[in-house]
Amino acid sequence: MAFTGKYELETQENYEEFLEAIGSRLLNAKTDYKVVTEIFQDGNDFTWTQIIPKWTWSNKFTVGKECELETMMGSKFKTTVTMEGGTISMQFPQYLFTAEISEDKLIMNCTTPGPKGVTFNRVNKRI
Repeated sequence: MAFTGKYELETQENYEEFLEAIGSRLLNAKTDYKVVTEIFQDGNDFTWTQIIPKWTWSNKFTVGKECELETMMGSKFKTTVTMEGGTISMQFPQYLFTAEISEDKLIMNCTTPGPKGVTFNRVNKRI
């Protein structure tokens, strides 16, 4: 499937600004970790895992169905994941997450709402 694969962080923009905008307690944490994202897609069913040294965060969801997801800080919430034109979207409590595959790259964006919204962008290369 299009998303299935293992990806390593290549570049990121506005990470610290994003953490500040969502009031994350990770704001003073090291931000240059080697982030690996593993995705398994079976039709509309996904397992999405992010791995940072000493920390792993994983969610399972089905596109088009309400599911319970967990934030990177461990809070659980319900949302419906959508996919339109190859772009996955999921509304987290404090931001909108989108992801798409472009060539061999996984492009992820997190955007906070409002006129002073912040967009955090990650480009990941397939490994």
